[in-house]
Amino acid sequence: MSEMAPDFTLPSTGGDDVTLSAQRGHPVVLFFYPRDDTSGCTKENEAFTALQQEFIDANCNVYGISKDSIESHHKFMDKKSLTVPLLSDENADVCEKYDVWKEKNMYGKKFMGIERSTFLIDAEGRIAREWRKVKVPGHAEEVLEAVRAL
Repeated sequence: MSEMAPDFTLPSTGGDDVTLSAQRGHPVVLFFYPRDDTSGCTKENEAFTALQQEFIDANCNVYGISKDSIESHHKFMDKKSLTVPLLSDENADVCEKYDVWKEKNMYGKKFMGIERSTFLIDAEGRIAREWRKVKVPGHAEEVLEAVRAL
């Protein structure tokens, strides 16, 4: 039996807070990404934006989550014409609940950061599928296929 997705409430670029448990009755995709306006994160957000209507048609809400502020998210969305709502987890509380807040190593420097990960949560609020250490090319398409297969 799959485990329940940890509940949370986070501020959203949509203007209202988003509470996961309030989304029951349809699937939800959460994609955690390291940082607004960096190359991989931009490509991932653009891919989910390109498929947003197809997720909507599958009755699935999609949210991107990073530690960036709502203000940063708005700038990122405006600059790149993104439409998928972004949630701000400035204290990394939700990142820790989903175990995506990891020690990373870049150019010999160790630091804490978000490991690119995606979670598909079913209509009952359970984690139906998770992707860790996501590679961006083709990822949003793969997630859409998984939503359709639920």
